[in-house]
Amino acid sequence: MIDLPPATTRFGNKPRTSRPFRVAEAIKSWVVEQGLRPGDRLPPEAELIERLGVSKGTVREAMRLLEAQGLIRTRTGPGGGSFVHEVSRQRTKALLANYFFFRHLSIDDIYELRALLEPKLAASLAGKLAPEVLDTLEAVMANYAQPSRTLEEERAQHVASLRFHAILAEQAKNPLLGLIIDFMITLLSDLTVYRRLYSPRNLELWRQGIDHQSRLIAALREGDAAAAEAIMSAHMQIAGQLMREQEAVIDNGFIASV
Repeated sequence: MIDLPPATTRFGNKPRTSRPFRVAEAIKSWVVEQGLRPGDRLPPEAELIERLGVSKGTVREAMRLLEAQGLIRTRTGPGGGSFVHEVSRQRTKALLANYFFFRHLSIDDIYELRALLEPKLAASLAGKLAPEVLDTLEAVMANYAQPSRTLEEERAQHVASLRFHAILAEQAKNPLLGLIIDFMITLLSDLTVYRRLYSPRNLELWRQGIDHQSRLIAALREGDAAAAEAIMSAHMQIAGQLMREQEAVIDNGFIASV
């Protein structure tokens, strides 16, 4: 048998946890207990019904919940069935972004965390990046080696410069640290494009970014953790301030137009 977790007790108007949700949680716990890995097949529907002691409809709804969460994949036809699936980084970031959809994150919110986490990441990567990763970072920088001439180029350069930081996040030995930083970079990229924070063009932001990233690559190559941390810290402080000023220009322009 697979044991169901207890229903949630009512608090005020908060409803009890639904039975399909509890079944989904029980299946997840069972997958962990059995040591199943991505690609492993789950028991067929009839066996799940017997193991869980619930109806066919409840099991099917639970499986739909797990599939919506990206934790299982169902295939039809010969060799079909339900299989354990690893949630991709991209899907994880998309689900997290949904949580913040109505929370109106600001540049301050994002840079407050970036300033704390990215210097530590840089220090941890000093002397540990493969030559091809460092070469990739330099190739990304080539996309904004010269100041932009148009707003479209400015937008593209902003996105490319954030890609530089996403590459570093992908190299994090701590997967939680890497995911959090990568998620913040995705949020900042979306926020920059959505709110047109690349307008007007900001030559000082470009100069500072090129300087800091160039010196950071040198520190990473040399394995100088202290220098890498200090450079990234300065980069976060200056970029954050310049982006806050950019955000204020946009907000003031909006207020003036209203």
